[in-house]
Amino acid sequence: MIPRRTVHHLGASQLICWGVTYYLIGVFGGRIADDLNWSSAFVYGGFSVALVVMGLLSPLAGRLIDRHGGRRIMSAGSVLAALGCTLVAVAHHPITYVAAWICLGVSMRCTLYDAAFATVARIGGPTARRAMSQVTLLGGLASTAFWPIGHALANQLGWRGAVFCYAGFALLTLPLHMALPDTRFADHIPADGQNIPAPLAITARERRIAGALYTVMVTSIAFLGASMSAHLFNLLTGLGLAAATAVWVSTLRGISQSTARLADVVFGRRIPPLTLALGAASLLPAGFVAGLWGGQVLLFAVVFTALYGAGNGLLTIARGALPLVLFDHRTYGAFVGRLLVPGFMFSASAPLLYALVIDGFGERGALLFAAALGGVVLTAAALLRARYHHSPPE
Repeated sequence: MIPRRTVHHLGASQLICWGVTYYLIGVFGGRIADDLNWSSAFVYGGFSVALVVMGLLSPLAGRLIDRHGGRRIMSAGSVLAALGCTLVAVAHHPITYVAAWICLGVSMRCTLYDAAFATVARIGGPTARRAMSQVTLLGGLASTAFWPIGHALANQLGWRGAVFCYAGFALLTLPLHMALPDTRFADHIPADGQNIPAPLAITARERRIAGALYTVMVTSIAFLGASMSAHLFNLLTGLGLAAATAVWVSTLRGISQSTARLADVVFGRRIPPLTLALGAASLLPAGFVAGLWGGQVLLFAVVFTALYGAGNGLLTIARGALPLVLFDHRTYGAFVGRLLVPGFMFSASAPLLYALVIDGFGERGALLFAAALGGVVLTAAALLRARYHHSPPE
């Protein structure tokens, strides 16, 4: 139902869009602060502003994709990503810098996974799960690709020239998004909906319960994702690993994330989304607990990053696939857009809050906190499966 070229276009665009927007600050934040003599809190706070903008815009972006399809919304996001990068590159005043991140926040909500998931859900309806898995494969390698690209460009051109290049990369996604079909799944099924499974959460009460548990899951996952993106390296060195060792151990997160997603594409077709979410969620607390001994035994540090990466990678797929079976696929974008708002808002504060946890309780205390939050994700996933696995077939 979903054309293969559509999946390829979205996969390539996710690699670029994640690399030039979400991971931009990780490459250039220190250089920007040093060059402009701004505090790190202000420079990195721009990214937090973008996450807040994503949360505020989330319901509207979902409704627009439901109504018009992903072609227009994601194409607009490509242009806004290029504009946002350009504004960062020319910023000499704090107002310009903040405006750049507001622009990038709008572009990220219009181009990253949640927009891509809503797009394929509109095209493929309940059959979109496999396409979602495939789309995430390249996106999971964005930091692996664009962190070294960004550093190399900055060494040759300075950070401003490098970010200008990022604007050019963003424009490369415009033809990919313009090529997306505007078709809707409902246009290709019989009027009586034959062979289309009913949502598992049928009544208003069941939708509220499922929606609440889903929101708890994605909000906790978002907080952990933002926290680990900002502090994983510091956690590993704080536990006692040498800096060089911490670097390569950190890379296992991205490798295991993409490997787990590839395994889902190849072998996961028969695994229901509720089961996938439960299995993936179980990896998070196990990984964080293993990390408690990562400073003494290298193997435990490896297990920590590998389990976290694999769990996070699979939960990204589950985040997109669960609404396909729980709720009405015809309102996927708008409904899920509302449920994602707390996650965007909470993740905006995650780097700062997790830094306070590390300062107050040390690296081991921070890992225990993360393990507890992973337990929240696992509990929500278990409750969802227990309540809805006996419903109509997934």
